[in-house]
Amino acid sequence: MIDKSRPVTLDALDRRILAALQEDSSQSLDEIARQVNSSKTPVWNRIRKLREAGVIRRQTVILDPDALGLGTCFFVLVRTSEHEAEWQQRFLAALRDRPEVLEAHRLAGEIDYILKVRVPDAKGYDAFYQALIKDVRIFDVTALLSMEEIKETTALPV
Repeated sequence: MIDKSRPVTLDALDRRILAALQEDSSQSLDEIARQVNSSKTPVWNRIRKLREAGVIRRQTVILDPDALGLGTCFFVLVRTSEHEAEWQQRFLAALRDRPEVLEAHRLAGEIDYILKVRVPDAKGYDAFYQALIKDVRIFDVTALLSMEEIKETTALPV
């Protein structure tokens, strides 16, 4: 079982491997080994150990939302007057069932949740909103349209 309460100790080679993988995980082991100035077998062993330690959760691809007709991004601020476990379970289930929701965070402060939502356009957002409020009661929702994406990354600073 992975112990997430303690960060994993990484050395310089681990960090270089992780940086290379975050840049492009489709690279071959030979390419990564060349980038990090090591050989293939030690790099493969390090990657395996990083997976086993839970540092590498999964590998995936990053798609272009505009190319898929999902060029409109909203940040949705949700306030609720209900804080019971049953409401929260229904709300979280509703979010998990909505593919438009790319991220959801529970916050401290006046706003309870923030959602990152990708849709084709304003009508797409309204359809998402109508489906959400049909599934669960929400006290207040504010939708903020992202006018320009200035920075987006999945890469963590290693």
